[in-house]
Amino acid sequence: MRYIIIGAGAVGGAIGGRLAGAGHEIVLVARGAHYEALRAGGLRLMTPDGIHPHRLLTVDGPEPLGELRADDVLVLAVKTQDSQAALDAWGPAPVAGGGTAADRLPLVCAQNGVESQRLALRRFRRVYGVCVWLPATFVEPGVVAAAGTPLTGILHLGRHPHGTDATVRRIAADLEKSSFEAPVVPDVARWQYAKLLGNLANSIEAVSGVLTSEVGRALYGRVRAEGEAVLAAAGIPYVGEEEQRRTRGDKIRFEPFDGSARGAGSSWQSLDRGTGTIEADYLNGEIVLLGRLHGVPTPLNELLQRLANTFARERREAGSLPVAELVRLADEAVATHDEAAEAAE
Repeated sequence: MRYIIIGAGAVGGAIGGRLAGAGHEIVLVARGAHYEALRAGGLRLMTPDGIHPHRLLTVDGPEPLGELRADDVLVLAVKTQDSQAALDAWGPAPVAGGGTAADRLPLVCAQNGVESQRLALRRFRRVYGVCVWLPATFVEPGVVAAAGTPLTGILHLGRHPHGTDATVRRIAADLEKSSFEAPVVPDVARWQYAKLLGNLANSIEAVSGVLTSEVGRALYGRVRAEGEAVLAAAGIPYVGEEEQRRTRGDKIRFEPFDGSARGAGSSWQSLDRGTGTIEADYLNGEIVLLGRLHGVPTPLNELLQRLANTFARERREAGSLPVAELVRLADEAVATHDEAAEAAE
């Protein structure tokens, strides 16, 4: 199978680079300066075991490829806020022998959150979800770092909304030969919702920096508690923390190539790069949506969603809000909600 990595940033570049290193045929899809750098000098994947250069076919959309191949696998690795545009572009792409990508090709959503696969299923017949445990960073145009070792990442895969099939098992087998563990599970959403709870910290990191203080971690605990209450009200199961720990074990240690401490996550990277967008609507915003649907208050996640979007829109410096100030705003948001709830009774 040929893998077309739609969004060759941190996660997409790491998956594409590792698959290429194992001998698989890869097409990278990128835009802007990253596209230009990949076209000019190829992908440099930095890992604890060295720097891996890959000269790979790179495009900015489906048109340069002409007809797609019947054995192509589309891996959607853009941020969720960019998913619809990617689906619009790739869904109608013609496939050799007739039909379109949406009709005939598997689409694998290697992304945070749960919304992209729902968007994809409106158009693509065969959609697969991935729970991505993969410490990766976009370093600069053309360069991606993946700091996990001995495994680069753990990628739980399954068909969306549930089940497995021969295609996902073949994809998993390719990933298993490429420095990943790739369990095939019939309930991949259960893993993705567990990851979503962890990703609720992304907005905290984005506006106030890596969670190194007890104050910051305590705030995340309150934010996560809102998420857990919402999932319980919605009847959505998720993998518990103990099962996650057993699954991961010591299979992924963080060993960055330059010896630096662990950096902040994907949302922080979006602010740091000044992209003008952030994924908060599909992380904290997913909890807010479910809370409104099921009558569960989510003032902390609402605050973080709003702050993260404001930082992205106004291109504020990542991590520039002191965590003590963020906690003050959180306490204020909860108090305001409680006062409004009392007034309504």
